[in-house]
Amino acid sequence: MANPMQEILERIEALQEQLEAEIGKRREAFRYQIENGRIVFEEEARRRHRELRIRLLVFLRRTRPMVVLTAPVIYSLIIPFVILDLFVTVYQAICFPIYGIPKVRRRDHIRIDRHHLAYLNALQKLNCVYCGYGNGLISFVREVASRTEAYWCPIKHAARVDGTHERYAGFMEFGDGEGFERGVAASRNKLRKEE
Repeated sequence: MANPMQEILERIEALQEQLEAEIGKRREAFRYQIENGRIVFEEEARRRHRELRIRLLVFLRRTRPMVVLTAPVIYSLIIPFVILDLFVTVYQAICFPIYGIPKVRRRDHIRIDRHHLAYLNALQKLNCVYCGYGNGLISFVREVASRTEAYWCPIKHAARVDGTHERYAGFMEFGDGEGFERGVAASRNKLRKEE
């Protein structure tokens, strides 16, 4: 008998592949390609982007003063982000080889590429670099944490949790004490085979 949860996971994976294919089509529509890790726009697209850029002073004049005043609050998060980045990187470098867990590649999560868009002014580009780093870092940390959880405690919670990571559906059921040791071993073996 087929496992209903496994069937759902397979459908989700198929939908994710469809979504990636659709994103690929959009790349064509917006006339850029990724060649050897570099973003390359067609010349006409680059020209049009430069025309669409809103000059920095115009952009600042259009921005509400209260928005400008929140900038130091937003950018102050760079300090805990960098500290988190440092600690998680060191943790992974020390612990993952000991546990036999494949390391998470930062470049799969942290993308700094929006500054190549000619329709953004300097401040917008800075904002995009910051958001790319911050959100990418959270994604990186989440992946490190999910691998850690899969290794040490692959048990679902008793109550529903929003935004679970992709491994969560394969975790053991809450309250399955008899299957715990076997489930931990299976989760660790599966994790070690990744990548």
